[in-house]
Amino acid sequence: MDKSDGKKSGSSSGRQGGNSGRKSSGRQGGNGDRRASGRQGGNYRKKSFSRGNAPIRKAAPRRTGTPGLIRLNKYIANAGICSRREADTYIAAGNVTVNGKTITEMGYKVQPTDEVRFDGRLLQRERKEYVLLNKPRNFITTTRDEKGRRTVMELISRASNARLVPVGRLDRNTTGLLLFTNDGELAKKLTHPKHGVRKIYHVELDKTFKSADLGKLREGLEMEDGRIEVDEASYIDGASKKEVGVELHSGRNRIVRRIFEHLGYQVVKLDRVVLAGLTKKDLPRGHWRHLTEQEVINLRMIQ
Repeated sequence: MDKSDGKKSGSSSGRQGGNSGRKSSGRQGGNGDRRASGRQGGNYRKKSFSRGNAPIRKAAPRRTGTPGLIRLNKYIANAGICSRREADTYIAAGNVTVNGKTITEMGYKVQPTDEVRFDGRLLQRERKEYVLLNKPRNFITTTRDEKGRRTVMELISRASNARLVPVGRLDRNTTGLLLFTNDGELAKKLTHPKHGVRKIYHVELDKTFKSADLGKLREGLEMEDGRIEVDEASYIDGASKKEVGVELHSGRNRIVRRIFEHLGYQVVKLDRVVLAGLTKKDLPRGHWRHLTEQEVINLRMIQ
């Protein structure tokens, strides 16, 4: 494994307060294009009426004088489904209902109390947010601590006004990637064992890691709480034989540390450098950034 995975830090685009992560060149990709392409041809037509030779399109229904109205495409985008432009395509294709009625008109506005569904799924108006942190040492992964210890919530306090929670956890002395979100459905998916979310760790040990033990690690180990399979393990390129890269899907508590303790080693440093395809590129230690729309789409596509 390349040591550079966990060591690079870069531009200010990943620093606190930097919002470049909100913008993405990948807005037109992912699920939105795939779904729309199969429906656009047949349903993306509006009724027209003839007045002489000039076709007149039916105007979108309008609600006026009601506070809190929001355009339907914005409502869908705020729910984290897709961009506004993609939402217009879905609306026109008949994928969206409001209070049980299919809406295909552009510019339609909804009230906060309306029931909006996308492909039958009830949408929440709150915008889903996703924040990636490069966690430093000496912070615990919890929303609050009765003992007054420093928590990871301090590090992302300026990232959002939404109530974000950490997805999974990292030990107090473990560094690296930690995701926060208010998207409960996605958080559940990323932490459920059946989805096998990919994680890569850079491990530094107290002594040289023997090649024989590397072989045992690759073959899998019988632990106290059951067998553990490691997807990949190798020495870190350009480093001493005390440093090992480990890829695995397990989410068991302290599993990486326990694996090496089982083989007779102590973990001196542990850094998570890849999480579900997300990396530490341009994200210095202790800093956070918002995920791009394409990154969110990629996470949602995890099966």
